Amino acid sequence: MQDLESCRLCEWRCGADRLRGERGVCRVGRAEVAATMRSGTLASYIVTLLGCCYRCLHCNAYRISQYPDPGWHYVGHVPAAVLVADARERIAAYRGPRIRTIGFTGGDPIIHLPYIEEVAAEVERQGLDLGIGISTGGFATEAAMERIVGLCRTIALEIKAWSDPVHRALTGAPVGPVLRNAEYLVREGRDRIRVFRTVVIPGMTDREVGRIAAFIASLDPGVPYRLIGFRPNNVLYYHPGPSREEMERLSAVCRKAGLEDVAWSGYYPETVPDDVAARAAGLTDAYGGEAPAALTGAYAAACGCPTHPRDCGACALRDRCPATLREPWRGR
Repeated sequence: MQDLESCRLCEWRCGADRLRGERGVCRVGRAEVAATMRSGTLASYIVTLLGCCYRCLHCNAYRISQYPDPGWHYVGHVPAAVLVADARERIAAYRGPRIRTIGFTGGDPIIHLPYIEEVAAEVERQGLDLGIGISTGGFATEAAMERIVGLCRTIALEIKAWSDPVHRALTGAPVGPVLRNAEYLVREGRDRIRVFRTVVIPGMTDREVGRIAAFIASLDPGVPYRLIGFRPNNVLYYHPGPSREEMERLSAVCRKAGLEDVAWSGYYPETVPDDVAARAAGLTDAYGGEAPAALTGAYAAACGCPTHPRDCGACALRDRCPATLREPWRGR
């Protein structure tokens, strides 16, 4: 747990003593479990951990990623030995496809890397034939990413945007570390890659997909790439999702960029609200003239986000972020 005494697991490198109650952007201390489940499709016993180093406007699990701010209660801290023993019992009772990994998701599990390493050690101690899997947004430090690649059997990495303005507007964080870690993963852990993926948000990340695909293809055209159709959620609750035709078109763009293994899922077409479109026009300069970034940032601005371009690490409101706790159906 030494990492948590001066935390530098993600690229905010905040140095918070999470064991003594200090909180960085992720707002969490030691690892806490939201839920567990068995997935035959993924051949994994999935552990969902609370907290995230991002403040994504489109997060479909924001009550988990932005914990403890939403005020929901979950399982809490589960000692590694207890977690593995429970997994062992539930896997033994499972009648579906063979479970091959304990997979960690969130939020983003990289902020709980020491706990995941404890679980891996406990799996070995109990003599289980299970690997470790992680699903991440890729904002780990170089040192943490090296540990992740050395630890995991499978890794799913989400590249949320290509350009820094769009990535900042959507997540509150820079994109550089993500692209660096994607390259490192292909170079040093190619056999561990389950998928790279991007959520397709019309007017925001849809214009990023071609550049992301070309980047991945330049590293290894055989890397599996998955496009996920945005489903209206959280701050972007009233923003349209992509059409079936758009998802097919973007898949073709990815193949033209050189990728050999491309697939997509989900489509939810709607329309952009007029008030958000108006705000976007006023934020264009703040995001370097990039219309997709300005449109994305406009949703955060509508909720009261004060930093444009977004910068969660420097924000005075990070302990009560207005751009991650808005539930539109409640009028706030």
